[in-house]
Amino acid sequence: MLTKRRLIVFLTDTLLITLSLCLAFLLRFDFTIPAEQSSLFWECLLVVIIVKPLVFVVTGFYNSLWRYASLQDAVEILKGVTLSSFLAVSAVFFLRQFTPVPRSIFVLDWILLFALIAASRLLWRLWRETYVINRSCEGARTLIVGAGEAGSLLLKEIWRQPHASYQVIGFVDDDPDKKGMKLHGIPVLGEAKQLKTLIVANDIEDVIIAMPSADGKTLRGIIDLCKNANVTFKTLPSIGELIDGTLTISQIKNVEIEDLLGREPVVLDRVLIGRYLTGRRVLVSGAGGSIGSEICRQVAQFTPAKLILLDQAETPLYEIEKELIARFPDVRIMPLIADVRDRNKIMLSFDEYAPEVVFHAAAYKHVPMMEYNPTQAVLNNVFGSRNIADAAHQCKAHNLVMISTDKAVNPTNVMGATKRTAEIYIQALSRVSSTKFTTVRFGNVLGSNGSVIPLFKEQIAAGGPVTVTDKRVIRYFMTIPEATQLVLQAGSMGSGGEILVLDMGDPVRIIDLAEELIRLSGLTPYVDIDIVVTGLRPGEKLFEELLIDGEGILPTTHQKIKVLEPVYIDLKPVNDKLDALYAAAHSNSIGELMASLKQLVPEFKPTYHFAGAAPLTFQRVRPDLFPPPAISTFQSAPAEKT
Repeated sequence: MLTKRRLIVFLTDTLLITLSLCLAFLLRFDFTIPAEQSSLFWECLLVVIIVKPLVFVVTGFYNSLWRYASLQDAVEILKGVTLSSFLAVSAVFFLRQFTPVPRSIFVLDWILLFALIAASRLLWRLWRETYVINRSCEGARTLIVGAGEAGSLLLKEIWRQPHASYQVIGFVDDDPDKKGMKLHGIPVLGEAKQLKTLIVANDIEDVIIAMPSADGKTLRGIIDLCKNANVTFKTLPSIGELIDGTLTISQIKNVEIEDLLGREPVVLDRVLIGRYLTGRRVLVSGAGGSIGSEICRQVAQFTPAKLILLDQAETPLYEIEKELIARFPDVRIMPLIADVRDRNKIMLSFDEYAPEVVFHAAAYKHVPMMEYNPTQAVLNNVFGSRNIADAAHQCKAHNLVMISTDKAVNPTNVMGATKRTAEIYIQALSRVSSTKFTTVRFGNVLGSNGSVIPLFKEQIAAGGPVTVTDKRVIRYFMTIPEATQLVLQAGSMGSGGEILVLDMGDPVRIIDLAEELIRLSGLTPYVDIDIVVTGLRPGEKLFEELLIDGEGILPTTHQKIKVLEPVYIDLKPVNDKLDALYAAAHSNSIGELMASLKQLVPEFKPTYHFAGAAPLTFQRVRPDLFPPPAISTFQSAPAEKT
């Protein structure tokens, strides 16, 4: 397309072509062109003015955005200049019938033309970034932590914006060789341990952490160094998202709690996972939920023959179906509205679609809600799981992976007891089934439906207070993608009947989590936003466990997955007890239901008791029963708050 700007560049290049040839002749003949060479000069000038601009146009020389000229553009300039010079020299030799001419002229012309055109692009970019983009008066005063490749990319991208939101004052880096040096003219002011001093001395408003490969511990350390500095912390995407070396201003984001809890990236054995997913019919129950939907996304990457999305909720099912169809057009997606409690519908669905791999993620998981609705917890979590397992067994599915929870270990609530009951049934059924049953047990998932993080964010946005049930409560956390990736890996490893436990890392105090979220919002805990302790909710424990007494744990081929020693459970006694539990749930007999759960799960010790049909009476958990394990905190909390 012919535009005014391109026309100016074209005419400038034509002028540089002329200047280059003139200088080549002058240098060759000591700045005095002999009379006998004047005809050669004019012939060469006529040829280069015609040939070289034409070659530049034909080769797409003017399709580049020279305001972003880089080393790659210099390579393209070299290619264009070389091709045009070769064709021009050929034309000159042809017109002069291959009579001898001073060949050094053409070598000089080639060198000079490349230098002049490359310099013109560089000067344009330099002028634009120095004068066109007014960096001195716009944007928040900013420090970049990390004077490496990511920091360099970030600074360049900020400078490319005509109205950048950031005025970069300097870099911070722990590499002693970089101290006192400059990156693109911006000084490296000091090390990370000097952050607070540098922020105060330079009136810094924003700190951008340009360390995409940094783990949560590193990020927490940087933020801890800047406590009460009244700055906004931002960070870049992970190294995987920057793998192509591109970066945009829009990718800069506020530091989230997920970043601080960030763990090492999950390394998957994609070959092993592909063997049991690629080309298979895969069914995911609870496909509209936070865990189920992410399992669907992960499974779709392995190109199953068909992906069946089973959920009773219409709207979430529609949303995940729409997303998967857009992202994975080559995967056959089948949305299926069904309730896992409807045994007849589940059996018919499995008979119709004959899934080969099943991921059972459908469950009620909100602990206090299930304390008020124990019969529904039993019908959904226990008998919904039994329906799915029986259907997988009858249709001879190859794999079934059930998602369990750390709350199933020594449960003090109905939800945990129902999940433990489902684990027991799966283990018992696996002894008589050709289907390979695997249970995966893990803790809290950041950002999942009903988790504490969204609640805290809502409370902070509303001006507080943030509610914490007890200062001593600690939990294990992992991100949704990490949990689901490990679930896929675990499904490929089990031989049948095992319970696999995911490495949850160190537990974290919930009150520390609340304080850190407030700080990340640019506020001060207990000053701008108060934190209120409300007392333990029905069925809540001070801390969760991952192992039941007597369960031996063994390593697997994956460092983040452990396997519990298999426990042999007879199916018939379990079914007899489940029949009694089912009768109690359908008759809404809470006392009989609780008694049946205790028979199935002897370690179940609820924190309350029922008195017939009387209202629930809740008892506070005795602190002496829960000695706190070693925990990971975000920072050293004041003594009165720990």
